[in-house]
Amino acid sequence: MRDPERIVREAAAAALSECAARGQPAQGQIVVLLADDRALKRLNHDHRGKTKPTNVLSFPAGVPGVLGDVALGFGTVRREARAANRRVADHLAHLVAHGVLHLAGHDHIHAGEARRMEQAEARVMRRLGRPNPWRGLT
Repeated sequence: MRDPERIVREAAAAALSECAARGQPAQGQIVVLLADDRALKRLNHDHRGKTKPTNVLSFPAGVPGVLGDVALGFGTVRREARAANRRVADHLAHLVAHGVLHLAGHDHIHAGEARRMEQAEARVMRRLGRPNPWRGLT
């Protein structure tokens, strides 16, 4: 994949623009960590009690001027993209947007919240000129 830093920056900015466009502005510093699956497995265990790697975790800061951190397990991101026959860059952009939307207050615990978050993610991907990650899924 070429220039993952650019992909991350653009996806984060597009997610924040989506929030602002919907009257939910979110501002502040965001740190994005691209790590191996071992690191994400450890974070997932320490913060969620799950003993497996995951694709993305968000950690809201709760500090003025800082939105929080987004951690991505690049091995999992790559495997998921390949399994779904998607470009790794597109999947990475989607998961960065997903993590940033979490930092901005979105969630997907309940069905209605999940649908709103999926719609926001689809709009972010459209802003980026990338495919809708939810198209074709049932």
